Amino acid sequence: MITTVDYHTGGEPFRIVTGGVPGIPGADVLTRRENAPAHADHVRRLLCHEPRGHADMYGCFLVPPDDAGAHLGALFWHKDGFSTACGHGTIALGAYAVQEGLVEADPDGETDVVVDVPSGRVRARVRCSGGRVAGVTFVSVPSYVIARDVAVAGTKVDISYGGAIYASISAGELGLSVEPRHLTALVGHARRIKAALAGHPATRHPRDDRLSGVYGVIFYDDLPADAVPDGELSGDGLNVRQRNVTVFADGEVDRSPCGSGTAARVALLHDAGLRGTLVHESVVGSVFRARVAGVTAEGIVPEIEGMAYRTGRHVFELDPDDPIGTGFTLR
Repeated sequence: MITTVDYHTGGEPFRIVTGGVPGIPGADVLTRRENAPAHADHVRRLLCHEPRGHADMYGCFLVPPDDAGAHLGALFWHKDGFSTACGHGTIALGAYAVQEGLVEADPDGETDVVVDVPSGRVRARVRCSGGRVAGVTFVSVPSYVIARDVAVAGTKVDISYGGAIYASISAGELGLSVEPRHLTALVGHARRIKAALAGHPATRHPRDDRLSGVYGVIFYDDLPADAVPDGELSGDGLNVRQRNVTVFADGEVDRSPCGSGTAARVALLHDAGLRGTLVHESVVGSVFRARVAGVTAEGIVPEIEGMAYRTGRHVFELDPDDPIGTGFTLR
C-alpha cells in the first residue's frame, strides 16, 4: 500500500508520497534522482498513470535531505520521469510541512521550510495567520539567462534557467494566445521546439550536465499592468503582468503559472530591466507574484508567492491480479 497527501497549487496537482516507496540510494538528492528509475519507477507509474492519475499528474517522493541544514528532501516526478525542480511543488511542501507539524511554525508570522531538491537547496517561506497557512513564498535557486534569440523550429526562443532549463516564446509570435482553446496547438509547438533543441549547446547546464536539457517551453502573453488581480505590487520600478502556459516533459501542461518556470521568466525580465513585480497568471487564471530578492555571482534569486491547498489523503493499492498493472497513459 502507498499513502499520499495531495495538494494543488494554482490548480496544478501535487501528490506527496508519505509511505510505501522503496529506499532510493544516494549521497544527495541529485544522486537519488539518478537512481530513482531503478528503484522506485514502478511507484511513480502507479501514482501518475491512469487509472490512479492522469497524463498531467505531478508529485514527489520524500527523501532525506542532503544534510541537517534542510528539513526535507524531495524527488519530483511526472508522467515521463523525474524533474530537477518544481516551484509549485515546493510551495505545496511548505504548506504540508507546517500543516502536518513536521516543522514548528510561528502561528502569526513567517517560517522557512528548507527543502533539498535535485537542483539545489530551496525554501518555502510559510506565512501563517491565526495558526492557519495564509500564503507560501518559494525562494528559488539562483536563476539566469543562458541565451537569447535561439533559432529553432522556424522561430526564435530565449533560454533561461530557474532550477530547470526553459525555452520562452511569446504565443503571439506563433499567431496564438495563452487560452485553453489554443492548448492543442501550443502543445504541438512545444514538442517541436523541445525536439529541435535536443543537444543544442544552449541547453547545457554550465556546471552539472545532470541538469542539462530543455525541461519545458513557456508560452506567454503580455497583459496590461494597470489591471492586476488583487494584491500588492512592488513600488520600486516597472511592474509586469503576463499570462503563461508551460508545456513540460512530453506535452504535459502546467495548470499553475509554473514555479521554476516563473523563476526562469524573472531571470529574462530582470535582464531586460524589470525591477518591480511580475504578476504571472496561468492558463486557468491562478496567479503567482514574483520578484528578485537578491543578485549573486550565479544569478538572481527569485521569490515567488503562491498558495497550496490540501485536496485529500489516499491509500493506493495494486491488486496482483490486475491486468492493467501500474497503469497507462493515453497521450
